[in-house]
This record gives sequence, structure tokens and C-alpha cells, in this order.
Amino acid sequence: MDQDVFEQFIEQLRRYVRERLIPAEEQVIAEDRIPDDILQEMREMGLFGITIPEEFGGAGMTISQYIATVKQLSYASPAYRSTVSINIGMTGSAIKNYGTPEQKAEWLPRIASGEIACFGLTEPGSGSDSAAMQTTATRDGNGYRLSGTKRYITNSPHAKIGLIMARTNKEALPKNAHVSAFIVDMTTPGITIGKPDKKMGQAGAHIADVIMDDVYVPGSALVGGEEGRGFQIAMQSLDNGRLSVAGMSVGMGRRALDTAIRYATERKAFGEPIANFQLIQAMLADSEAELYAAECMVADACARADRGENVMRKAAAAKLFASETCGRVVDRCVQVFGGAGYLAEYPAERFFRDARILRIYEGTSQIMQLQIAKHLLREFAAEGAVW
Repeated sequence: MDQDVFEQFIEQLRRYVRERLIPAEEQVIAEDRIPDDILQEMREMGLFGITIPEEFGGAGMTISQYIATVKQLSYASPAYRSTVSINIGMTGSAIKNYGTPEQKAEWLPRIASGEIACFGLTEPGSGSDSAAMQTTATRDGNGYRLSGTKRYITNSPHAKIGLIMARTNKEALPKNAHVSAFIVDMTTPGITIGKPDKKMGQAGAHIADVIMDDVYVPGSALVGGEEGRGFQIAMQSLDNGRLSVAGMSVGMGRRALDTAIRYATERKAFGEPIANFQLIQAMLADSEAELYAAECMVADACARADRGENVMRKAAAAKLFASETCGRVVDRCVQVFGGAGYLAEYPAERFFRDARILRIYEGTSQIMQLQIAKHLLREFAAEGAVW
């Protein structure tokens, strides 16, 4: 997207978030859903297709522009970002980058128009361990039959389109070549969606099991028309997902810090605003410094991705640091509020609960550490020690 047009869009989105989405947060929390009229407004703004090429009805944003949009959207309740994130960051990018021309023509316009998508990788017995994946895709003529259960699948209760990972080989193959990716119409017979899980936070964002019992999909559902590329597709999609969570962490952190600053200037103790107390100022200053560092990491990783670099290690590092930063910032926000921070009637308590998942999904902080270390050691072994 042209940068001038993008800057106009971001300013419009910023106003929309503050004038429309934040005022609706209480309704989202009370009803545990985004109101239909707001969802339709988000579709009309093109938010479900910002990364989809213009020829397929999207905005054609760069990765940097996409994550900047996520940061703005994440200033409001996380349900808003969650609803669009799979379309623009995972399912849509997988089809855009690996799909056949026919698959792109069929599915990308639907994704861009706002048909909600889901991404099926995690299972009851496997997440990052793809070798333990149990969902199978068995050949049946020109098509496949999918059977298995996917767990914690964001947006699955509302999804019309799913990107499902399944093993096309019983044996675990080198480079995870036993995993393939399939584009699935979620209304296909044999698909059952479990009851949405009750969660610690993030009201209005829904996750549930996807149970597939002998679900027939045509051969054209195989992403790229080639078996064995599912893990590669999933990892590339997860890079986008991790950058999105990093951007979300910054957006949520900024909201928490701004809220803490506002409260500190209004709340008085010993006859003056608590913002005058240096230990309160220290918490605010530490939060600003860490958020600024996270913003810089995210911006650098996105710029590298836009240049075509492999950003797996950078995306993992940005996601690790930004999500841990957000956790510290929302904790300080509760502390600034004091006793009021522990009460549900104040926003700090909600921020604390909403932020906790950031260190878990799209790869836990511990998996991020392992990814970073693995790549560092691999690069050291390939290049040798240069001192």
C-alpha cells in the first residue's frame, strides 16, 4: 500500500479505535462477543484483508504496515485483533505465499471480504511437537479424508475457512515432511466444533476444538498441490503470527501505560497526585523504556521481513521480548492502581488477565528461547567461530 494512503488509513483507524471500539468494550465483555454492527464496520474498512493482494480484494499492505495496523487495533480490547488476525496473518498469508493460482483466486477474495478463518495446527497431544501430530489425511481417489482433533483453535466457532495441518505419512519424516496443509470449507460434513472454552481473559475472542471425522476434501484442497510442505507453511505463518503477537503486546502495553499515567495524575495521596512520587515515576519510566525497546525490535524484524530476509529468529526474539514486556507493564499498571487495580470495576485487572496469554500462544516464551538458541548454535556451527 502506498505510504501516504497508509498513513491516512492509520489515522482513521486510530480515531475509530478510540471513538468506536473502546466505548464498546463493556458490551463485548458483557456479551462475550463483538457486536454484529461493529464486525460489519470492520469488514467495510477492509480490516480482514489488509495483507491480501489488491487483485484479490485486499489492501496489499507490507508486513511493516500490517503490524502497525495490529498495534493500533490492539489498543482496544484484544477480541478485535483476534477476530481479524488469522485472516490477515496466518491463513491468508499461507495461501498467498504457497497456494496455487486457482487456490488464491478461490479463497483469498473470501478471506479479504471478511469470511472468518481459523488455523488448525495445535492438537490435544501436540503443539510445537509436530512429530506427535495425530490428525491424518488419507488418500481417497483424487481427494483426502481428514480425521483428528485440533485444540485451542482461535475463531473456530465462527470460521467459514480453515487451514488444517494433517499428516499424509504415518512415519515421522525428516524436516517434518509427513505434514501437509489443507484449505477446508468449515461447513463440510464431518466437521464438529466443540463448545467454546472458558478462558482467563480476552472476552469476545473464542477458541474451541475442531473435531474431524472422515471429512472428505478434494485434491484441490492441498495447499500448493504438494504433500509434505505443511510444516514449512505453518512455520512461515507462525512467523507472521509471532510478529502480530509482538505488535499486539506493544499495543496492549501502550494502553496499560496510558491508563496508569492517567490514574497516577488523578489519584491523590498525602495531598498530591501519586504521579509526583518518584517510585511511581520509576514504574512508568521502566514501562516506557521497555515498550520503546519492543517497538524497535518489532519494527526491525518487520523491515527485514519486507526485504525478504528469513526472520524466524528475529520474529521469535521480538515475540519473546514484547510479550514479556507487556506482562511486566500490565503488572505495573495494577501496582500503580494499588488496591483498585485488583478490582474488576477498574481496567487494570482486565489488562492483567488479557495479557497473560501473550506469553503462551503462537509459541510459549520457552519455545521462543529454544528457537532463538537453536538458530544461534546452527549459525555458529555453519560459520565457525570468528573472534
